[in-house]
Amino acid sequence: MPLPFRTRPLAATRPITLITKAGLPKWLKAAPAVARNWVEGTGFAAKPGEFCLLPGRDGHPARILAAVAGNAAAEDLWHAAGLPLRLPKGSYRFDPEPDAAAATRLAIGWALGSYTFTRYRKAARAPAELVWPRHADRAAVERAARAADLVRDLVNTPAEDMGPAELARAAKDLAEELGLDIEVTKGDALLKRNFPLIHAVGRAAARAPRLIDLSWGEVRHPRVTIIGKGVCFDTGGLDLKPDSGMKLMKKDMGGGAHALGLARMIVEAKLPVRLRVLVPAVENSVSGNAFRPLDIIKSRQGITVEIGNTDAEGRLILADALALACEEKPALIVDFATLTGAARVALGPELPAMFCNEENLAAALLGHATDESDPFWRLPLWQPYRQRLDSKTADINNISDGPFAGSITAALFLQEFVAPGVAWAHFDLYAWNAWGRPGRPEGAEAQTLRAVFRTIAERFGSMTGPA
Repeated sequence: MPLPFRTRPLAATRPITLITKAGLPKWLKAAPAVARNWVEGTGFAAKPGEFCLLPGRDGHPARILAAVAGNAAAEDLWHAAGLPLRLPKGSYRFDPEPDAAAATRLAIGWALGSYTFTRYRKAARAPAELVWPRHADRAAVERAARAADLVRDLVNTPAEDMGPAELARAAKDLAEELGLDIEVTKGDALLKRNFPLIHAVGRAAARAPRLIDLSWGEVRHPRVTIIGKGVCFDTGGLDLKPDSGMKLMKKDMGGGAHALGLARMIVEAKLPVRLRVLVPAVENSVSGNAFRPLDIIKSRQGITVEIGNTDAEGRLILADALALACEEKPALIVDFATLTGAARVALGPELPAMFCNEENLAAALLGHATDESDPFWRLPLWQPYRQRLDSKTADINNISDGPFAGSITAALFLQEFVAPGVAWAHFDLYAWNAWGRPGRPEGAEAQTLRAVFRTIAERFGSMTGPA
């Protein structure tokens, strides 16, 4: 989908003035009487999210007053995000011109607010176009928008059209577009290549499991590995989910979508890293050969895992991927997964949980989360809870022995497969907007990408600008 920007204004390009509630009286005082009377007559009070169309002499809108929250620099990204699909179709520009930081964030918000999922029906309308703000970092805006669009499109696609093969096809399309190398290991070949947990989770489905392995960049550069959970549909396996829990499970491959979205940003920015992307893609289904509760499966790393619950399958496929990643001793591993309901109970759908084994890395991630209006919250890798994963018959159980701290014990399970000395961050995210907000329509959502990208760029590159 083309981005909704124009390089040059049209004759009919309309100015948008961002205004706070506190700043409205001053604006009205300086405005012509006709404009002042119109604003007062319409009842426009500059509540954040409202806008007012000021008519020109010909009756067409001549200027837009768009209300924003006062003194909310971190929210600049969303100030204009509600406008593209609400303003009349046409061309718009900001007046006065925002400074560089605000211009880039406003443009990202405009792009994110223009998204519509159109695979199965036409969009109700085209978004309004924005003339590129003079000081915006266009490359940063385009990277962020294209990555978010990719994630949203993949996650919004129903499982009938987004199984392991289709997710692998999306990865191949990305590889062909951007020049990545790709290898896909499929079906029983997973056993031959020692990915027993990935195979076990996916073997019951009619659509064979896969491990998608992408690589890019010069070997001499620091190794950065991105891992994404690619459960294309999750029935829960033999520990079957209720219908309410199964309904949204098309989005359980959201971690894999995020891994591909972040890869797009890294490659488009040409960051000086040796990138690897691992997406174990499976469908957790029920059939006569499904893996069972209390089965014990030996992982790639050699750790034996007792299956306490077949619905805790995401951590199993990630375990084999983490073990593979650590064999190269990368400088950084980041994984994304729609992993636990416990994280949503604790933090809700808008705030992913982040776990990290290195303090400097965690601090950098959290700092960029604020800078990029891309929030998440750090939860602890609380080691006393590790004993809750003990098994009487294997090295570890895939679930804890009680109902508490489910997102923490899931992260502790993953940590068992991360080699000592490897910096690692784990994001337990929802990848879905439970309710619509400006720029964030109900449905699939890209979360944490801009903050993680900025952190990688800062840690391994020379980039200092916004995502």
